[in-house]
Amino acid sequence: MLLALTFLLNSLLVAATMLMHYEVLSFLDRWLPHLAQVSSRLRVLVGVGIIFISHVAEIWLFGLGYFATLHIDGMGAILGETQSPFMDCIYLSFVTYTTVGFGDIVVNGYIRYLTGVEALTGLILVTWSASFLFLEMQKYWSGHGKRR
Repeated sequence: MLLALTFLLNSLLVAATMLMHYEVLSFLDRWLPHLAQVSSRLRVLVGVGIIFISHVAEIWLFGLGYFATLHIDGMGAILGETQSPFMDCIYLSFVTYTTVGFGDIVVNGYIRYLTGVEALTGLILVTWSASFLFLEMQKYWSGHGKRR
């Protein structure tokens, strides 16, 4: 039963973060060309800033997922140099999403599966962002593609 619940929660978190990321990139794709009065380089920086905020929001969403999952009996616990349960979940999410994985805090139990799923999701979303920004730089930076 707990394994099925783990699968469901993990799937919902991945779907929510991927949908969120898709919507942010879709918004940027539609919105950035309308900033004709802004320099090309600044348009790319605006895109980078918005994508950064998007990643932070996705990390917090996973952190909330850890926090909620830890409140379900039998799902697992955070072990190590813990300080505050909520902020430990956010911190764990940051180091997992970015695949840094310091190891000063770890999880046990079924919640471990979320760390693997989050690391893979973070890798996919970071590379998706990099690809998007590469295409934007080709559009807006001189000597590459059509300038808008």
